[in-house]
Amino acid sequence: MKSQQELLSSTNFCVIVPTYNNQKTLKKVLDSILDFTTNVIIINDGSTDSTSEILKSYSQLTQIHHPQNLGKGRALRNGFRKALELDFEYAITIDSDGQHFAADIPVFLEAIQDEPNTLLIGSRNMTQENVPKKSSFGNKFSNFWFKFETGIKLDDTQSGFRLYPLRLLPKRFYTNKFEFEIEVIVRAAWKGIVVKNIPIQVLYDPAERVSHFRPFRDFTRISILNTVLVTNALLYIKPRDFFRRAKKKGFKKFFLEDILESNDSNFKKSAAIALGIFIGLSPFWGFQTILLFTFAAIFRLNKVIAYLTSNVSFPPFIPFIIYGSLKVGSFFVSSDAPLILDSSMTFDDIQKNAAQYIVGSLILATVSALSVGLISYLLLTAFSKKRIK
Repeated sequence: MKSQQELLSSTNFCVIVPTYNNQKTLKKVLDSILDFTTNVIIINDGSTDSTSEILKSYSQLTQIHHPQNLGKGRALRNGFRKALELDFEYAITIDSDGQHFAADIPVFLEAIQDEPNTLLIGSRNMTQENVPKKSSFGNKFSNFWFKFETGIKLDDTQSGFRLYPLRLLPKRFYTNKFEFEIEVIVRAAWKGIVVKNIPIQVLYDPAERVSHFRPFRDFTRISILNTVLVTNALLYIKPRDFFRRAKKKGFKKFFLEDILESNDSNFKKSAAIALGIFIGLSPFWGFQTILLFTFAAIFRLNKVIAYLTSNVSFPPFIPFIIYGSLKVGSFFVSSDAPLILDSSMTFDDIQKNAAQYIVGSLILATVSALSVGLISYLLLTAFSKKRIK
C-alpha cells in the first residue's frame, strides 16, 4: 500500500472548489486543501461578499471569476474544462461551505488506485446530528431516481465531495445549476463509467454553513431533469443495454442463460410475462414502456422478460388488438355505431367508441395476462422438471 505522500505525488489530480458567497468558510477550506496539494482550481461564481478579497491571498492558485452568478453546474463545468486544459487526469470537487474535510482527499486517491477511472462520490452519514431533514429527504429522493435511471444503488448521490475521471466524462452537458451534479453521474453511468460511494466525514455547522439551494425553484428543475432522464432511460438506454448484452453473449445463449435460467422463480418469471402482456394490450398508449419498467421495479420482476412480452402490441398487430378490444368492450358497453373491421373503418369511428375500447382493452389485457401467465407457469414448471430429470 502506498503512503499518503506517494499517493499525492503519483496521482495526476487537481481539486476544484466552486464558491459563491461563502466568505465565512472559504479561507479555512482552501488552507486545509493546501495541506495536501497546490493543484487547486477555484471558481468564484459571481460572489457579492468578500470572496474576491479573500482570493487575492491565493494568487498562486488557478482562479476563474464569473462576473455574475451562473450556478454550481456552470462553475463545475468551467472547472472541468480548465482541469483538462492543464492536463489533469482526475478532479476532486469539494464544496466551500465547510461541511467536507480535506483530510479525506487521500481516501479518494487510495480508492482510485484499486479501480482506476471510477467516479467516486463521498457518502455522508445523513443520520447524524444537525443534518437538515430536507437534506436527508432530498438525498433519498435523488438516490431512488438514480437507481431507477441507472440500475445502480448508492447511499449518497448529492454529496459535492467527489472524484471525477475527467477524460471519460461526456463532452457536453445541458444543466447549469444544482441539478448538474445529478446529470453528470447519471450520464457517466450510461457511458459505462463505474459510479461508487466511499465513506467520508461531514460537518454540519448551522452557525457557519450557508446553503444556496432554493427548495421550490431548484427542486422543480431537478424534477424536470429526472423526468427527462427517466424517459431517456426507458426509451433508449435500457433497450440499448439489453440488445448490447444480448448481442455480446449471443441471442440464443442470452435468452437461455439470462432469461430462462435466471435466478427468479417460475412464478416470478410467469408474473413478468403476465405484466408484459397486460401492459402491451392495455390502452395506455405512449406510457406503456414507462409503466412497464415502473411496475417491474416495484414488484421486482424480470424487466427483460416483461419488456419482450410487452411487444405483443407490435405495430402489425395493433389493428387486431384494437378491434379485439372493441369487440370485447361491446359486450359491456353499448354503441350506436358498432365497428366492422374492413377498409372503411376510420379513426373517427374508433373515437366514437372510446369507452367501449377502453373497457374492452382492460378486460382483454387482464384475461390475456392471466391466461398467458398461467400457461407460462405450467410450461416453465414442466421444463424445470424435465431438466432436473
